Amino acid sequence: MVKVSQAQRVVAAREFVQRWKGLGYEKGDTHKFWLDMLTNVLGMDDATTNVMFEQSTVSRGYIDAIVVDAKTFIEQKSLGVDLDKPEIRQNEPVTPFQQAKRYADAQPNVQRPDTIIVSNFYEFRIHDLAEEPYPEHNYVAFTLDELPQQLHLLDFLVDPKADRRKREKTVSVNAGYLIGKLYDMLREQYLDPESPEAQHSLNVLCVRLVFCLFAEDAGVFERRSFYDYLSGLPARQVRVALRELFLYLDTAPADRDPYASDHLKSFPYVNGGLFADHAVDIPQFTDEIVDLLLHEVSASTDWSTISPTIFGGVFESTLNPETRHAGGMHYTSPENIHRVIDPAFLDDLTQELEDIINETGVGAIKRRNNLRRYQDKLATLRFFDRNLFVIASVGKQSHFRTHPRSDLRGVR
Repeated sequence: MVKVSQAQRVVAAREFVQRWKGLGYEKGDTHKFWLDMLTNVLGMDDATTNVMFEQSTVSRGYIDAIVVDAKTFIEQKSLGVDLDKPEIRQNEPVTPFQQAKRYADAQPNVQRPDTIIVSNFYEFRIHDLAEEPYPEHNYVAFTLDELPQQLHLLDFLVDPKADRRKREKTVSVNAGYLIGKLYDMLREQYLDPESPEAQHSLNVLCVRLVFCLFAEDAGVFERRSFYDYLSGLPARQVRVALRELFLYLDTAPADRDPYASDHLKSFPYVNGGLFADHAVDIPQFTDEIVDLLLHEVSASTDWSTISPTIFGGVFESTLNPETRHAGGMHYTSPENIHRVIDPAFLDDLTQELEDIINETGVGAIKRRNNLRRYQDKLATLRFFDRNLFVIASVGKQSHFRTHPRSDLRGVR
C-alpha cells in the first residue's frame, strides 16, 4: 500500500468522482473502474496482480472481480441498474447480491470470501458475510459522490490484515463463549458433574466437538458433514451417534466396517489419539443442547476463520474449573504473544525463509528443494503452549497434516 496522507486520498477521490460520474458499463468499464479506484484512490501498489477479473466458477458463472488478499468478491452492474431488482441468471431470478453469494457458496472453503461488494458504478454496498444469517440485508452503503468522505469504508481492500485481525477477534471470542454455553449445558447432564471422571469426560468431549466443528469448515472433513450427520436426529439419539462417530474417526481405513452408513463413510481417519479413549462418557443430549450445537455453534459460526491464539485462551478458560469459578474468560492478545515468540524463534525462522526466497543465482529446482527442506524442518519443531493446545494439537493429529509437501505445488 502506497503511503499517502488523508488529504491526498481525498483529493484523489474527488478526481476519481469527476472522471467516472455518469459513466459505467459492466462489460467494458469494470476493469478500468476498479483498477483506477484501487491504485489511484486507495493506494494499492500491486492492483494488477492482486485483483482477478472474470473468474469462472463451478456454477458456470463469472465473478466480476476478486480482491484476493482482502477475500472480497465484487459483483459489478452497469450504471442505472437497480441493485434490489432480481434478474434471470441460470434460469432463476436473483438480485446482484444473491448472484454473488451463490458464487461464493460454490467456492472451496479456502477460496470463499469474507466480503461481497455490489456496485452499479454509482452506489456501493459492502456486505459482510460474517453477518450470517442475514448478510444480504446487513450492509453498508454509499454513493460515488460520497466516496471522498467514506474512503475509510474501503480501507480493508488495501489493508486486509487489520480488518482480518478485527474479524478474527470478534469471531473467536464469540465462538469461545458459545462453547462455554455448550459446556455448561452438557455439564448439567452428567450424573455427578463434580467428579474428576465427569470433568475429564466433559473436557475431552468439548475438545472433540471443537475439532469436528473446525474440520468441517476448514476442509479436513467434507463441508457441513458434521452438521449433516447430526441434523434431523432426535436428541435421544445424538449420544449414540457421537459415540459411533468418534469410534469411526479413530478406526484406520483397513479396519473400518464396510457396512457403515454413507454418513459415516464420508469422514476421514483421524490419527494422533484424539478419539482413542473410548471410555469417555457422553451424557444424554436435550433438544436445547442439539439446537445450540447445530444452529449456533456449527451452522452460524465459520470455524475456519477462528484465531487459535484468541480462541485457545477463551476455550482453556472454559475447560478450567478454577478460571470459570472466578468468572474469568481471558485470552492473550496476538500482539502480546508475538512479543514473546518473535525474538524466541519466529524472527529467525522468518528470516531463514526470506533468505531462501530471495537468494540470488539459484535455479527453480534448487529453490524448490530448499523450501522443501525448510518445510521438513518446520515439521520437526515442537512447541507447547497450553493456550494454543486445542487447534495446534488437533491440526497435527489429522492425517491430512502428515504430507508436509502437499502445499508446495505452486512454488516456482
